[in-house]
Amino acid sequence: MKYWLMKSEPDAFSVDDLAARPKKTEPWDGIRNYQARNFMRDDMKRGDLVFFYHSSCPQPGIAGIMKISKTAYPDETQFDESSKYYDPKATRANPRWLNVDVTLVKKTRLIGIQELRSHPQLASMQILRRGNRLSITPISEAEWQFIVSLIDA
Repeated sequence: MKYWLMKSEPDAFSVDDLAARPKKTEPWDGIRNYQARNFMRDDMKRGDLVFFYHSSCPQPGIAGIMKISKTAYPDETQFDESSKYYDPKATRANPRWLNVDVTLVKKTRLIGIQELRSHPQLASMQILRRGNRLSITPISEAEWQFIVSLIDA
């Protein structure tokens, strides 16, 4: 099993939006970064655990736990000319962009970025590195367990 952190702007899609979906499941679509796409395509497996991270908001931080419930498949938004994620170079025969389905495990108290930064055990987390813009990043098992202990404290 692998562990991940996936970022979303809460005004676009929040943990509460995921909680309101049927079966608390939704495609994680709109990814337009090759490294993030490759994580979904090559590394994410059904059952992997994910922190849902609210970004670009007044209080960024971990707001929930999800699991990968369906492995990578073509992101339909790349074919929709009315979507902001439309890609004219993508074809059904050769899709460029993928998504996975995520299912909410539970909402958590907000573990804000300042709280994450305050723990030396988390110093190597990619989300805490200056200039990190990736919306999907791997998390080590030790980092996962430490953050879960913060949530459960």
